[in-house]
Amino acid sequence: MRPKIVMLLFNNFSNDARVLKEGKTLAKAGYWVELICIQEYKKKVLPKSELVAPFFYVTRVGGKNNQYTIWVISLLLFILGVSVLGQFGIAVVGIMLLLVSFTSKGHIFIHRAMTIITMALVARSRKADYFQAHDLNTLPQAHFAARSRWNKSLLIYDSHEVQTSREGCNGFLYKKIEQFYIHKIDLMIVENHTRAAFNEQLYGFLPGVLHNYPEYVTRMVGGQSIHQLLKLPPNEKILLYQGVINPGRGLEKLVEAVPLFQEGILVFIGDGRQKKELQARVAELALEDRVKFIDKVPLHELRSYTQQAFLGFQVLNNTCFNHYSASSNKLFEYISAEVPVIACEFPEIKKVVEGDQVGVCVDSHCPKAIAAGVNHLLQNTTKYQLLKKNTQRIKKKYTWEKEQIKLEHYYKMLNAKEKNEREIS
Repeated sequence: MRPKIVMLLFNNFSNDARVLKEGKTLAKAGYWVELICIQEYKKKVLPKSELVAPFFYVTRVGGKNNQYTIWVISLLLFILGVSVLGQFGIAVVGIMLLLVSFTSKGHIFIHRAMTIITMALVARSRKADYFQAHDLNTLPQAHFAARSRWNKSLLIYDSHEVQTSREGCNGFLYKKIEQFYIHKIDLMIVENHTRAAFNEQLYGFLPGVLHNYPEYVTRMVGGQSIHQLLKLPPNEKILLYQGVINPGRGLEKLVEAVPLFQEGILVFIGDGRQKKELQARVAELALEDRVKFIDKVPLHELRSYTQQAFLGFQVLNNTCFNHYSASSNKLFEYISAEVPVIACEFPEIKKVVEGDQVGVCVDSHCPKAIAAGVNHLLQNTTKYQLLKKNTQRIKKKYTWEKEQIKLEHYYKMLNAKEKNEREIS
């Protein structure tokens, strides 16, 4: 009988490459894997249940059903307020109901809270040997599910980001939550060695490392011609940024560098919180002819778009340790698609870009420096061809097929440890 792993993820699992790869790997390794994720608020409704691959199953919680739960809880609060606090209780609960009904922040807060509770209860209902939390926002739910039974399950914390120092997050609060749970887990996994060392300094132990390298692909699937889609001349050079369009990624600096580019069209593929702001900045600078946007594309089609680029950008800004320590998956996706990169000078990224000579590192906080890097490769054909040849040479070095062995090893190690402890007791 296959051991069961329940993974928890606080997004809708539409484009999460890391979780998809991990789930498929563990399913092939002989586990039954269920991923409990969410139906994201006001986003496209996805199937409540889905078989992604043999022995890898997805369950989505939340969505419209939470609307009814919110009103049931509000009704119970109303009854409680009336019975305990009388007229004052009616007034208090009435105000609460108004906040929920007529303020988007109040509604979103309660919706998220109910989603967290639902996820925890659904996970608790599963009899699993392992619970794996993807990021801090699912660790409390996974801990509840793993440790609230008489026969406790093993608990893995797979932290995709540096939770205590992230763009747009309360680092103090996140640190307190992580500190509370960190010594209750059986294994922690992080994305690279810089982050592992940071965690060791913070908490006194060294976690496992699992890089988010792309799967090796020999054949392109789907996708369209970017030139046809955007009505560009066939010989126009595509200068590509693919990924989430959020603050702290140097994207406004990238747009400001465009007037200094000697050639090429800057293309963004993706969505995010900063997209409208970035589009407004493009209009303000009258760069609509030189900067184009394509909506997020399906994960399995992305590489067919990426390989059409002349250059790829990874220009994170040093706004938090999470960015400074990144070894972003998009860097390796550019390499896999044989596209040289213009990248920031942060340690994990620089180690690959300059060490394997697949691009140029620049000061990502300076539009002039970004433009100088781009123009250097536009002018220097010999240098560009060398970098492109190097991406072809080393792309098999950074593949999930090699990295997944570590994930299998971590689970075998946990299993052996538990077996030994059982024999001793």
